[in-house]
Amino acid sequence: MAESMVGLKRSHRCTEVTSAQIGEKVTVMGWVQKSRNKGGIIFVDLRDRSGILQIIFEENDCGTENFEKAEKLRSEFVIAVEGRVEARSGAVNENLATGAIEVRAESLRILAESETPPFPIEEKSKTKEDLRLEYRFLDLRRPDIQRNLMLRSRVATLTRAFLAEEGFLEIETPTLIKSTPEGARDYLVPSRVHPGSFYALPQSPQLFKQLLMVSGYDRYFQLARCYRDEDLRADRQPEFTQIDMELSFVDVDDVLDVNERLLKKLFKEICNYDLQLPIQRMTWREAMDRFGSDKPDVRFGVELKDLTEIAKNCGFKAFKDVADNGGIIKCITAPKAFEKFSRKVLGEYEEHAKRYFGAKGMAYIKIAEDGAITSPIAKFFSEEEMKAIIAKAEANPGDVILIIADKAKVVYGALGAMRLRIGKELDLINNDEFKFLWVVDFPMFTYDEEEGRYKAEHHPFTSIKAEDMESFLGGQTEGIRTNTYDMVLNGFEIGGSIRIFNPEIQNKVFERLGLSYEEAREKFGFFVDAFKYGAPPHGGLAFGIDRWLMVMLKEASIREVIPFPKTNKGQCLMSEAPNFVD
Repeated sequence: MAESMVGLKRSHRCTEVTSAQIGEKVTVMGWVQKSRNKGGIIFVDLRDRSGILQIIFEENDCGTENFEKAEKLRSEFVIAVEGRVEARSGAVNENLATGAIEVRAESLRILAESETPPFPIEEKSKTKEDLRLEYRFLDLRRPDIQRNLMLRSRVATLTRAFLAEEGFLEIETPTLIKSTPEGARDYLVPSRVHPGSFYALPQSPQLFKQLLMVSGYDRYFQLARCYRDEDLRADRQPEFTQIDMELSFVDVDDVLDVNERLLKKLFKEICNYDLQLPIQRMTWREAMDRFGSDKPDVRFGVELKDLTEIAKNCGFKAFKDVADNGGIIKCITAPKAFEKFSRKVLGEYEEHAKRYFGAKGMAYIKIAEDGAITSPIAKFFSEEEMKAIIAKAEANPGDVILIIADKAKVVYGALGAMRLRIGKELDLINNDEFKFLWVVDFPMFTYDEEEGRYKAEHHPFTSIKAEDMESFLGGQTEGIRTNTYDMVLNGFEIGGSIRIFNPEIQNKVFERLGLSYEEAREKFGFFVDAFKYGAPPHGGLAFGIDRWLMVMLKEASIREVIPFPKTNKGQCLMSEAPNFVD
């Protein structure tokens, strides 16, 4: 039978009780982690969000009635205990913050009983994730999850304090908005009072934060909820939170500076990590050429090497045809992988490149420790050409060279993914290291072969670099660069840019994207109109809190830092959302 806590007031959380309170009376409340009846003495580990405190029940101290109640305690019972703090009579538990003390109970109230939980409430649970998500309210009691969420709260508090000191205003933007193209599919909300019409949930506050700059608010931020209906993965959820900001009268250096200092503060406070500033910058072009990715993990090497010049005149027709048709031939070298990369493993790498990136095939060269070469394409190359390939690949005895020849998009995609797989499978990555990188100068446009048209690489509001403006106005589309910047940490990214604030330039970008004036008015009319009334130069950035916490705390899944996450199918197993509506 549950008892009332009337007349009791908690004096301390569990780990707030220290050796300084020895001899004092305290009142603690929480959940029973475990109970051990040793006959005449009962040990209870009491848990709250702060940690664990050992409670001792002996009949002489707490009385027969309280001792009999203590005998009934089971895991996850909620209890209130009054008692005196004393030095631990047994061995000190070095693994607990309260390992040198215990509380000798004088009274006990059982505030709530509990059924046997479907899984143990313990750190780094081995329980299948679907079961934990179904009972997320229990899973959230795990100490490691609670630490993550308390650190999440700390990040939010520190961010607000830092940005307030920098002159930012926290302003909320709406969550029921007009659907505008932003890259992913919208979540739609039907309007009751306007049948047949829909609101969209914001993929980001992009348009509204730029409008706040037009409205003169100078420096804006918010911890913004965003929604994107896209395929999910370990670092992506359908709803997420951004540290979103926009600044007026700034250039790229100004935006990067304030964000570098914010990152330095957060990583010092949360991870006790001293981030060295300034953070390295790398152009988008260099990142793609060296790593096959615009969000490269630079904790390890295995960089892409270009073999096009060497291979374009070789006897291997597949390579020659690619080069003749404007494609490229690149490789990566897996160090000391000769034994590990069997024919079966190489077949798996090739199949992955074909299935997910559209590669036509993958060539390889294995170099034994004695220098002997094993390769199905070796017969098509002279000895001099093979030596040149090995030298260009910077390969040594015991290494394996993997080669993809195709269109640039296919080559970068396939080799970029292979590189990450090699880094993990060959244990080349230091998981205790944080490697920051700014990737800058993204292209304005990217060509979508399926739709047969150009799309914006970031979004259509990114400003064009001054040195490329003349080419853009002259009709050039390929190779036009923008004032964009992505912060990358250990291969995970966020994005930002200096925006277009000239309505004439904005209209020309819309035209290049295939949007007529009428279509642009239909999609962005209110936004374009605002820029006719004096818009300041402005730019911004948005940090994804969930993803950054996942990387900062070295969690394998973003779900470990979100209170109530969705599965990879976008479902909440606990509340059974989405569901039918009457």
